[in-house]
Amino acid sequence: MPRNAQHARPHPTQQPPKSKDVEKQHWPLWEIFIRSRQGLSHRHVGSLHAADAEMAIENARDVYTRRQEGVSIWAVPASEITASSPDEKDVLFDPADDKVYRHPTFYDLPDEVKNM
Repeated sequence: MPRNAQHARPHPTQQPPKSKDVEKQHWPLWEIFIRSRQGLSHRHVGSLHAADAEMAIENARDVYTRRQEGVSIWAVPASEITASSPDEKDVLFDPADDKVYRHPTFYDLPDEVKNM
């Protein structure tokens, strides 16, 4: 066996060094919301992977606010978001036709009231 050949192979108990790409695959997914200068509410702008909340905010600033249009950034772990299923839309958003008190059609308005 050549003299340097034993040094070329890692020892069987040693793990090869992880590449940064492999480590990034295990970073959690974050959903990013930005409030613009003109708006009062945050708007979902995209998703990104980051090691922690601070990194998610910094990366979101670099990726989603290139023209300094944002005034506030929310980074929310995607695993913490609970969403309704589109299959349940009929039950969840069922119209309130059976609740007559929500419709003012049976109220009598005095003649003096022009608009309500």
